[in-house]
Amino acid sequence: MAKSPEEFKKQMDDNFKVALSEHSHVKKVIGIVSGKGGVGKSLVTGLSAVAMNNKGYKTAIMDADITGPSIPKMFGIGKHNYADETGLIPAVTEKGMKVMSLNMLMDNETDPVVWRGPVIAGIVKQFWSDVNWGDVDFMFVDMPPGTGDVPLTVFQSLPVDGIIVVSTPQELVEMIVEKAINMANIMNIPVLGIVENMSYMNCPHCNEPIYVFGKSKIESYAASKGLDILGRIPLNPALAEKCDAGKAEDIDEDYLASLAYVLEGMIQE
Repeated sequence: MAKSPEEFKKQMDDNFKVALSEHSHVKKVIGIVSGKGGVGKSLVTGLSAVAMNNKGYKTAIMDADITGPSIPKMFGIGKHNYADETGLIPAVTEKGMKVMSLNMLMDNETDPVVWRGPVIAGIVKQFWSDVNWGDVDFMFVDMPPGTGDVPLTVFQSLPVDGIIVVSTPQELVEMIVEKAINMANIMNIPVLGIVENMSYMNCPHCNEPIYVFGKSKIESYAASKGLDILGRIPLNPALAEKCDAGKAEDIDEDYLASLAYVLEGMIQE
């Protein structure tokens, strides 16, 4: 008897699934995505992980942006990962978060990764299957921009529980972000909501918000898609300075309180 399109898709998805390392137990996998680069996915990934780690959850980051990794620098990780009989061992930040990134396996962090898509996708799978993550409550996956090989690999190979979509106030970005949302819908991945980065900046004299890219339309956009706004991150030189200095864990501004609330609800289900 011929399979329905839904049954065929489920079978194909199951065929692509990759088994987690037998030494690991990961409760929730959250992807951080957008349809284009430069919107701040890595920043949102880092702040999300820090927020949940500060709440006492065991937190990890998989840096799936293989050709443009920035997570190690944000957290001041310069040492290389090593392996033992249980698999690759992730680096651990000062406050106990686990991190896996290709940059920590390279001889030099500035060496380019000149690989084709299938090889890059294979590395992402190995970060799931060959790394001894131990016990993790939340794993945040920092994905490269677009809807190409790596996002597709993550969606098909990992048990993604939901994605956070990163946007900025420009209307052009909203159009491209919608591509990521549509891809998630096609893959039956829940969209948890939107985080708007570079949303505004506070005037250094009067502290009133200044909308550098024009007044945001995120509220009407989110409402039209039935999505929640999980946070708004301002243009703030202090954020960039701490990330550049490898001190992302010292960022204590509560920009993502709504996101933390949603994630805590997921873990308690």
